[in-house]
Amino acid sequence: MIKINERSELPIYEQIIQGMKELILKGALQQGDRLPSVRELSAAVLVNPNTVGKAYQELERQGIIETLRGKGTFVAKPSSPGMEKERLEKFRSTFRQLLVEAAYLGIKADQVKDWTEQFYKEIKE
Repeated sequence: MIKINERSELPIYEQIIQGMKELILKGALQQGDRLPSVRELSAAVLVNPNTVGKAYQELERQGIIETLRGKGTFVAKPSSPGMEKERLEKFRSTFRQLLVEAAYLGIKADQVKDWTEQFYKEIKE
């Protein structure tokens, strides 16, 4: 299930988004799986339902989940190529900013590579 770190700098709704994406990557959630309702998830992770609603709206905007009236919210089919291109460009921009910050902090490329491999391994487990 999704873990919320109240001391994280990352807003709670973004932690929920990241948690959902990780569950999908790990295979814990598959295409077509029904997700908990906003109220169910907010009770499970002890956050305001509005926060979960905001996360669900963003996940739906990204094409990761879909809501069917009267049926619930489900993991969506892979999104359209146009949407993927937009998300990829946003990722590249954010990644570049992170690398600039890493270089400013004196973090070497080898360390970034090691962390990347480590984090990918953690995500897949």
